[in-house]
Amino acid sequence: MSNAAPWFDVLATDDLPNDDVIGIQVAGKDIALYTVGEDVFATDNLCTHGNARLCDGFLDGHEIECPLHQGKFDVRDGRPACDPVTEPLRTYPVRIEGSRVFLQIG
Repeated sequence: MSNAAPWFDVLATDDLPNDDVIGIQVAGKDIALYTVGEDVFATDNLCTHGNARLCDGFLDGHEIECPLHQGKFDVRDGRPACDPVTEPLRTYPVRIEGSRVFLQIG
């Protein structure tokens, strides 16, 4: 019996934005999904500093800027990139299978 967290089919690759961020709901969680070039990343969608959705922020390369206080996070690992944020974001594994995007949520 496996204790691995389940994978969820969340959307078609055609629905991914180009070098941008979107918000999605998966397994009762608010998730921000980012594309940077050919790579796809996923984090919690709520800034750890303030009550702001990161999908409403500005993606610049691998950094998402919070729309409320302009703090930034690295979308690859969730670490804070500048003040005023100090707490990292939770990240989620992403995999692409064919034309579908899957997230591991546990």
